[in-house]
Order: sequence, then C-alpha cells, then structure tokens
Amino acid sequence: MIQTTYIFYLKVQRVENTCLFELSWGQGQQLGVTLPYPENLTRLYQEWSSVYLSFYKEALRGRVGKTGSLGVPPIDWHAKLVQAEATLLYEFHQWLRSAELFEIRSRMAQVLGEWGMENRGKGDNFEPRPNSYSSLPITEVFLTCNPLEIARLPWEAWEIGMEFGARGRIRIVRMPVNIQGTTVTPRNRGHRVRVLAILGDDTGLDFKADKEAVRSLSGIADIHFMGWQPGTDVHALKAQIVKTLADEKGWDILFFAGHSNETSLTGGEFAIAPGNSLLLQEIEGSLIIAKERGLQFAIFNSCNGMSIANRLIDLGLSQVAVMREPIHNQVAQEFLLRFLASLAEYKDVGESLLSACQYLKLEKHLTYPSAYLIPSLFCHPHAPLFRIKPFGNKERLKHLLPRKKEAIALAIFIATSWQLPVQDILLEQRVLTQARYRQFTHQLPEAKQPPVLLVQIDEESIKKAGIYDPKPMNRRYLAQLVDKLTALDAKVVGIDYLLDRYQKENDPYLAQAIQTSITKNQTWFVFGITRKDGGGWFNLLPDFANKNWSLQGDVMLLFAQRISHVTLVPRKSTDPRNLPFAYLLSLAYWSNFVSDNQPPQPQLPSSVNWLSQIKTYINEETDEDYKNLFSSTARLQNITNFAYQYNQRWLHPILDFSIPPNRVYQRLPAWQLLDTRPDTLKLNLTQNGEQKRIKKQPIIIIAPGGYGEAGVAAEGEDNFPVPGGLRYWRDRENPPDLRQLFPGSEVHAYLIHHFLTQRLVVPIPDLWLVGVAALLGKLIVLNWKQGTEARQKKSERLWGFIVPLGNRKSFLLMVAATGFYGLVSLQLYITGALLLPFAIPVTTFWTYLVLDLFTQ
Repeated sequence: MIQTTYIFYLKVQRVENTCLFELSWGQGQQLGVTLPYPENLTRLYQEWSSVYLSFYKEALRGRVGKTGSLGVPPIDWHAKLVQAEATLLYEFHQWLRSAELFEIRSRMAQVLGEWGMENRGKGDNFEPRPNSYSSLPITEVFLTCNPLEIARLPWEAWEIGMEFGARGRIRIVRMPVNIQGTTVTPRNRGHRVRVLAILGDDTGLDFKADKEAVRSLSGIADIHFMGWQPGTDVHALKAQIVKTLADEKGWDILFFAGHSNETSLTGGEFAIAPGNSLLLQEIEGSLIIAKERGLQFAIFNSCNGMSIANRLIDLGLSQVAVMREPIHNQVAQEFLLRFLASLAEYKDVGESLLSACQYLKLEKHLTYPSAYLIPSLFCHPHAPLFRIKPFGNKERLKHLLPRKKEAIALAIFIATSWQLPVQDILLEQRVLTQARYRQFTHQLPEAKQPPVLLVQIDEESIKKAGIYDPKPMNRRYLAQLVDKLTALDAKVVGIDYLLDRYQKENDPYLAQAIQTSITKNQTWFVFGITRKDGGGWFNLLPDFANKNWSLQGDVMLLFAQRISHVTLVPRKSTDPRNLPFAYLLSLAYWSNFVSDNQPPQPQLPSSVNWLSQIKTYINEETDEDYKNLFSSTARLQNITNFAYQYNQRWLHPILDFSIPPNRVYQRLPAWQLLDTRPDTLKLNLTQNGEQKRIKKQPIIIIAPGGYGEAGVAAEGEDNFPVPGGLRYWRDRENPPDLRQLFPGSEVHAYLIHHFLTQRLVVPIPDLWLVGVAALLGKLIVLNWKQGTEARQKKSERLWGFIVPLGNRKSFLLMVAATGFYGLVSLQLYITGALLLPFAIPVTTFWTYLVLDLFTQ
C-alpha cells in the first residue's frame, strides 16, 4: 500500500562554539534551539577518519594523501576502527540527547509514538508524502548542515524515536543549503526505465562487479554503458559524455563508478580517464537538459561526493546518492549490489539506501566496519522519492487487482447479482421505470388495432352460461365461441385450453365447430398442450384436430412465480410439441397477413403434416428456417442454455411490460362475443377491393379470463401476479383496470407482440456489468491516485473529509457520468432492445470510489 510520510525540515548551523537547531514543519510551525557544540566531537571525528583511512588504505575510490606512517609493528586497525566508531557515535548521541533538544526530538517522534496519536492532525498539519510500501508510518527529516564539518558527521545514525518507543521510523535525508533549480514532474514514459552508466578511471579498481550489479536491472531497465577504454581520446570522451547526457530520449538514472573528490568552487570532480577528471561545472548544461528530459536520480558510487550531491540537487535533480567519505572498492560493490536489488523490487531510493546500509551494518560489520555510516541520500524537498515503476501488461493487471476492502465489496456484489430473487426484483423495478420513462418521453408504440384479440372466459361469462364446474371447461360452450368466430370470418384462432380428456356429451359439438370453421374459412387453429409433471404430454384428443390441418403448441410459461421472461423456441429440439403456443400463432399470423404470397391453407382431407407445409412455405418465401423467421434472439442461445446449468438466465429475452397492454391486445369477455351480432363486430381492418383476401386481422385466442379454477395441475395456476410495469399502465386506463391478477392468455399476447414486432429485449447480466463497473471504478481510482500522489496539505480539502480538492472535478464528472449512463440505458432499452442493468453495477462502481475517498 502507499505509505504517508510526514515531513520535517531541520537546519543545523554552527557559529563558533554554538549550534543552532531550527525545526520547521506543516504550515509555518517551527522550533528553534541553541546549544553548545562539543569541540571533542570534531576531534573524535578526525580520529575516526584517520583510523578509517588506515584500515581501508588500499583500493579506495578517491585520491587520498599519504598519512606518513613509519615502519612500526603491525597495528590491529580493525579493532581500532571499531573502537573509534563506538567512541564517536557515543559522544555524538550524547550531544543529540541534550535536554535542550528534547522538544525537537519529541516533536519529530510525536507522529509515530502511541502517546502522540490522538494529537495528530489537531493543528500540526503535516505534509503527507506517498512514497513507500511499508506498513509502518515514516517521519522524513530533511537535514541541512552548515558548515561542511558539521555535515560530515554521521547524522543518519541519529536514532531519534528510540527514547519515545516510536513504532514507526524516522528517516534522515540531506538537503543542500542552497537550492535554486526546480524539479521536473516525472514523465510517465510508459516504457522501461533508462539508465546511463558512466565508468570512470579504473586505476587500482575493478568495475566488473559494478557492471554485473547494474546489468541486474536489465529485466526492467534499458542500460547504456560508456566510459574510457585504452586508446580513447579524452577530449572526445568528454564530448561524448556531454552529448549522451542530453540524449533526446532522456534518462531516468545516472550512475557513475570510479574516483571522485570534492572541490570548493566547481561542484566536485570525477575521474573519467587516467590522469584526467571531469568537473561537474563542465557538464551542468547537459545535466539541466537531462533533468528536463526526465533525469531524476543520480548515484555516484565513488568517494567524497558531498559537493557533487549538493550541486546536483541545487540544479534541480530529485535525489542523489553519494559516499561522504572515501570508500573501499569492495564496500562500494557490496553497497551497489544491495541498493540495486532493492530498487529492482520497486522500492524507492530512500528504502533502497536504508536497506543497503542495514545490510552493511548487520551482515558485513565484521568485514567492513563503519561502512554503513558512509552512504547518504540528498533530496530535493519537493520531489517524490524516485523508484522504478512496474510496467507491462502483467504489472498493469496487478494494479487492477482489488484491495482487501474492494475484494470484500466485490464479492458481496457478485453474490448479490447471482441471486435470482434479487434479479427478479430489480428487473421488475427496471421495467416499471422504463414504463414511466416511455410515458414521460412520449415514446409509446403507434396507437392501432392490437395484433391479438383475447376472448376471455371470465367469471361473468361462466355465470351467464350457467356452467357449474369450469374445470375442465364445457366443450359445448367452447363450440359456441368457435361458431361465433366462424361467423366473423376469423382466420387465426388459438385455443388456450387443454383438450386432453373426454366430455362425451359435449365433445362432438366442439369437433364439429372446428371442422366447420376450417371448411368454411380455412381457419388456422393452434391448440394448447403442455408437459406433465411426471413426464409425457397432455396431448390433444384426436376427435378435435389432426396434425395434417392444425397446429399444437406448448402453453407453458417460464418462471411462473414472477412472469418476466420470453418463452423461447428450442434450439435443436425435433419434437414440434416443444414449439411455444404463442410462436405458432405468430407463424400463422405472418403467413396470412405479412407474407406477400398466398400461403397454403388447411384442408381436412390433407395427408401431409400441416407444420411441415408451413415450414416449406416459410423457407421458400424467406430462405430462413422457420425458427429464425422473426429473430434469432427468439431461439434459445447456447450461452443462455449454459447459464441454466448454474441457475442463471444470461441474455434470456424479457417480456417488455413497459409497452401499454392496449398496444398489445384487446380484451373481449366471452359472453359479450356471444351476445354481439356478427355484423357489428368487424375483425377485418381492410378489404382489397372485392376480393375475399383479408389484409389483416388480429389473432384470436380463446382463453381463461381470470376465474379462480383456471389452471392445469392446481386451481388458479393460470393466474399470475401483476408485474409492476403492467400495473402502472392498468392504473392509467380509463376506467382503471383494478384486477389483481394477470391471466396467462395476456402473457401469450405479449409474447405474440414481441415475436411479430421483433421486440425482444435482451438483458445484460448484472454479473457481467459488475465486473465492468469494478474495472472502471478501479481505473478511476488509479487515475485519482496519480493525481494525488503529489503532496497535498490537509487544508486543501473540499467538503470536509469527503472529497479531496484535486478530485472535485473528477467526482462531479463521475456523478454526471452516472446520470448519463442511466439516461443512455433507459433510451437504449427502447431503441436498441438492450437492457443495461443499473442498480448493482452503479453501486459497485461508486463503492470503489467511496472506498478510495475514505482511504484518502
């Protein structure tokens, strides 16, 4: 996770025998303390330095003058160095533990100590700085020392928080007295880091290990080596260094290995060839260009680099790592290897330098005493700590992985979207919203005669007919209705009653009525059948119809507890009984009233399967399979069939109750049909001159109209709860339709309407868009983080703790985008017959955003 670092600025200045400590932080807060400077501290440092040089007297990466040693018995310089280090650090720490510095020490440790937790943020307003992946809080102290002898002391060894039991860490980084250059915002290159490695004069040194250490970054960085080779012209080499530094592609890291030293006026020098050095002043122009083109970090694995670091930070580089003292070749290589290993783990340069020093202190203190005191990191105060950022598709995917809270929320939304009851509730509310949206935007279908006329046998019809028990329905009464329709020249008639049992006294009447209608009008009859719970079918009795002149379709409706989805045409089934009742009626309507040519007509003497004749006719007319006549969406899709295995309904078209029922069907009670004279009830919309060819008339379905006994296995089984969208339209009828049930025949009417108009609304699964919403939310969060990784003060916040100022526009944009998505999804439902879910995906999206805002 990104760790917030609290920033302090500590300036230490010696004036004669006094040192002034000035601590500043936040929004102008500061503390000033004056205390005596112990002269013996300088003497102890000089003694330690002398012993240090005596121990590491060979293979140093700097020009060290001779110490003038005489021929004396061998001295245990290792023991003397360990003793000198301990004495120096003891005296140094004793001075820093002075009572005068207590308030400064406690202030810096306060944000880490348990006792200071409750006071954090109550007026101090620390500057947060995201830079680390550690779980521990960090206090970063920018240290400026003047004069140079004070800066040479091992300030990095100051253990500030120890006496207060601080749980986090206080990290000391150095800052020059003078900083004139500004840093450049790191560019998002979108590719590998570029490293320029300059290998200087190797006299007395071996750069093989340095090269191997730098090459260890080759998996994540592009590395370019350059340096002196035997026979190389020194002036040409200098020109090449200047030109390469200013390369148009830019560099991220500058590395130097070799001999270097401090200079008083030119910013330092480093040896590039035997007997030849390059002054930092000579390449300042190229360094500034390199900085403008992306150079952020420089590491000089050489001796006495303080003046080099000070000058580079003054020019505007973000960070520079150097050795303050002469460094042994092997120590430099050990340090570099560990430093670059941490850098390759995507740690920042502060963590990497600390890790390398800890390794020298804990693992190599016997071999290389005092080596851990030598490295220092110099930083520009307004630059984020450099680190190599992961790149490539794999790393991008890692960034997209949810954090703990995001993963918990995502799991909840996935589980919720998987639940069918939740899906049903949300779908009903969505269709209700679509109905309101249709009315508000006046996007209703054209007002014309609906394609279906429902002749409903309701309670009033049963009473008027004197029917004692309507289960099963009296066949003589059905015969009267068929006769009446025959008198009206009805062309397509569906009977939504199972005729699977005998009524000996009434069956002949119905059989005769059906045959008369076919003989007189060539009526297309579609009879309802359905499956038995124990297997098999409730088949039509042969007395009523023959498959050579009538059709039989399954009247089953899906998900009867909450009617919402279309009954689809089977994809591969060869059993014609599996065809939906409404689909066969739609085929009959299309053949008679939509097709340009005269279709075949049912004939009682026919010996050819009637459905086969219709299939052939449709294929000849359209070159399409009859199952694809209206829309391929009307057939069961493979992905929908696959989802059934997991109790899901992916891409299963829904019933569009946002369309008013008066655009879908017309209701006519059976008793009213019987009481109406044939010449007053016109089914035909138009006539073609004197021809008897009917241009268009509705499909007529004889069906239950809501009486209590209607059903197959149980009474009332054919009466369903009223969907929200349908209730919305019923309440707006004149007068309002107050029925509390939804007869199955009206569901069939909606199915017919959808088939004929090819109005099959396909819902995108909530689960799918939850994934899309999570991805979008994560991308927005990552984008926000990129915009807020720069330091922001607590005063720069809007709306209390809710929305950071830097994200205000993005936040408002997301609110607007959410509203826009809602409008688009509402309109796309109407114009594109595509239902994009709203509630769960939008909640998922905003959960990601809100979690990020609260985290900030």
